[in-house]
Amino acid sequence: MIIEFVSILLLVLAVGVLALILIFVLECLVACLPGRVRPPIAKERSNVTVLIPAHDEEGQIRTVLARIALQLAEGDRLVVVADNCTDRTAEVAWQAGATVIERSDSERRGKGFALDCGIRFLEAPPLSPPSVVLLMDADCLLGEGSLDLLCRQAERTGRPVQARYLMKPPADPSPRDLISAFAFLVKNHVRPLACRRMGIPCLLTGTGMALPWTLIRTAPLASGNIVEDMQLGLDLAIAGHAPIFCEGAEVTGQLPAHNAAAASQRRRWEHGHLQTLLHNVPRLLWAGLRRGQFNLVGQALDVCIPPLALLMVLWVTAISLAIFAAWMLGISWWSAILLACGGGLLGISVLAAWAKFARHILPLSTLLAVPFYILWKLPLYTAFLFRRQKTWIRTAR
Repeated sequence: MIIEFVSILLLVLAVGVLALILIFVLECLVACLPGRVRPPIAKERSNVTVLIPAHDEEGQIRTVLARIALQLAEGDRLVVVADNCTDRTAEVAWQAGATVIERSDSERRGKGFALDCGIRFLEAPPLSPPSVVLLMDADCLLGEGSLDLLCRQAERTGRPVQARYLMKPPADPSPRDLISAFAFLVKNHVRPLACRRMGIPCLLTGTGMALPWTLIRTAPLASGNIVEDMQLGLDLAIAGHAPIFCEGAEVTGQLPAHNAAAASQRRRWEHGHLQTLLHNVPRLLWAGLRRGQFNLVGQALDVCIPPLALLMVLWVTAISLAIFAAWMLGISWWSAILLACGGGLLGISVLAAWAKFARHILPLSTLLAVPFYILWKLPLYTAFLFRRQKTWIRTAR
């Protein structure tokens, strides 16, 4: 009886992990297929406001604003919310030509509260609200021509539009930095591109997000959610305003150079992702099935996929248990065989994504360091079970 129970339990585990792997493999392979290049929409656009929440960013915000200013047209606005700053962020932003709002609130801290402050400023008289609001982080550079692409598409479709958001490794990167940049590329470029091609909404990733004024003015921004952008995108999708991925627009940031800062950033991102996964997948599935909107079901399946390193941890754990049980307890090898096939497909899809999108940033030999990258992240996933991060903490620059 115990042997049968263990066998069934392992088979359920194997099928669950294999299902996640197959969804990931499908997205990677769809993204790697040749695709049509959509020509830019040649039409005039309405006025745009670029809204930037900033907390102690005096060291880099001047460069960020200068890059954006080159893409602004007559009637556009550039607004910075200097949120609980203790440095010269507000002064530097004002000198760079931005409208600056200084916000001080020691209790309601975080990006969501800063964004809400900016939206309330834009809707107050005597200002006339913009047609589209482009949300940018104060440490990210907007690619050339990206503002027009994002805002025209948001205005034309009436839906949120997400740029390709990538992270560059720091100077003199370690193998771990390069693998981290690759994992980020898979999450924010490869998988959203596949979702776009399959008609599935993408996730909002925090910066390079263009939203029509009619959507953002009523959006629930003022929250302490540590991944408020991801939550916003899912809420909008359920409300019938599914975000669209715009591959032609790009926003770039840089991974932290110091180990402690990198770990802090990853902890916030991935704990927030896992919390959002647990809370929102049932909502998406129910909404999609109830309304017959299978694009929401597809998004729920996409959100189910954990970060790439965690997916590999789940596979290693599951196949280790299956092999141990088959070898020591004499139960069926089917669970181990299924997981071995899944591991092979996972490896092939990662190599395909690397060959198509990442050969220029990651030498193939560096992939040999993936096991060490996973070991580096194990404490992060263990902390999710026992010391889960629930509040927003700014990453040290």
